[in-house]
Amino acid sequence: MTVRRLPALTGLLVLAVLLTGCGIRATEVPTDYGPAPSRVRCSLPEPDVSTQAAPGLPAQVFLLCGSSLLAVDRTVRVADGASDSGRRVLVAQGLLDELAAQPSAAEKEAGYTSDVRRGIKVTGPRSGDPEDALRLSADPDDLTSYALAQVVCTFSDSAAAEGDGSVILAGPTDRPARRYSCTDEVRARPGSNEPPADEVTDG
Repeated sequence: MTVRRLPALTGLLVLAVLLTGCGIRATEVPTDYGPAPSRVRCSLPEPDVSTQAAPGLPAQVFLLCGSSLLAVDRTVRVADGASDSGRRVLVAQGLLDELAAQPSAAEKEAGYTSDVRRGIKVTGPRSGDPEDALRLSADPDDLTSYALAQVVCTFSDSAAAEGDGSVILAGPTDRPARRYSCTDEVRARPGSNEPPADEVTDG
């Protein structure tokens, strides 16, 4: 009896060794990684159709996405017949309103936000200010570093400024106006790099 069982036992042992050697074994490692993300963060592959169709002056505003500032398209309405100084103030107010508005659905999906609060108003220069100065109803120093960077970079890249990458701003007090610059460092890290500012005087 013992002799007859040996071939059967030997066959079972060989089969077990072969199965083990082939790596056939149970695994508890999950293989379902979930669905792929629907949109790459900070990517807007197509311009917002509603923005393109809106009447007004084509412009761009800088919104926050991740840790950077990125430009998105907007339109600003400016009344016909406005003087140069009046036009500059109207453009600045329109841009500020756009910064304070909620990003579009597509922009929200891509991760865009804004730190600029509603209700800030813009006026032209006072006596003693440079002629291209813009005064805000909120002191620039009271804005968050993100909001100040958004305002400075948006204004300095628009018809609200001279187009040299800077803008002259002041608040509602008699504190002298300062020239703020939008630099590569500010656009890349607005939370840790505030726009450089230098005091300026008229003339």
